[in-house]
Amino acid sequence: MIDLDIDMRQYDCPFIDTTDDVEIAFSAVQWQLDTDDEQLETRLIARGESTGALEDGLHALRDHPNMRECYILSKRENVAEIGTTIEETNAMRTIQRNGGYITGPFHIEDGHERWHVGFDDDADEDHALAELERHNDYTVADRDQFGPTELFDLLENSDSALRLLEGCRSLTDTERETFETAAREGYYETPRATTLEELSNHFDVSKTAVSMNLRRSERKVLQAALSALENMDETATQTR
Repeated sequence: MIDLDIDMRQYDCPFIDTTDDVEIAFSAVQWQLDTDDEQLETRLIARGESTGALEDGLHALRDHPNMRECYILSKRENVAEIGTTIEETNAMRTIQRNGGYITGPFHIEDGHERWHVGFDDDADEDHALAELERHNDYTVADRDQFGPTELFDLLENSDSALRLLEGCRSLTDTERETFETAAREGYYETPRATTLEELSNHFDVSKTAVSMNLRRSERKVLQAALSALENMDETATQTR
């Protein structure tokens, strides 16, 4: 399996056009492509920069010529869960016609959309990308190729990966920035390439504050890693 991470700009997509004009972003929760009716049904989270931006974005989305249906499932302040049905875009049609398939959720912001697309062989991939280039702008941000063993391992341990991801997301902005800077500057190397004092000067805070932020981030990441390892062990035991 070939898995592509594509930064896409379609010229017939209601979501992309809306994020071009309004400070709003969309993240897919659920989607279903109906090739017979040439339409895509989606459930998305819409997040505006403000409550007003959310309202403006949803209004623009409903008025788009390629939008067949748009309705609100729930809404609170500047975030809403919405259901939509849009006409099949050129990119959707191209991917489907060339043997491609969606492998993950998509996110749309600032006039661009992040797609996760899979192909079974190189020829299908080459044909799809060549055809996409005629009517869309895109950049392949990442490309992975999995054999049966790697793919099985990825699917089998998806819950473990999610636990690790949730642990990383639990970091506050300050904890994450401190942790990443310390690692990048060599704080965890032997011997250390930087010190707490140098990190405190970098962030213009006390050494105690740096140390506390590091300990909190280390604890969260370590707990997530241990939870992921335990889940991997449980999964391995169940499949024996």
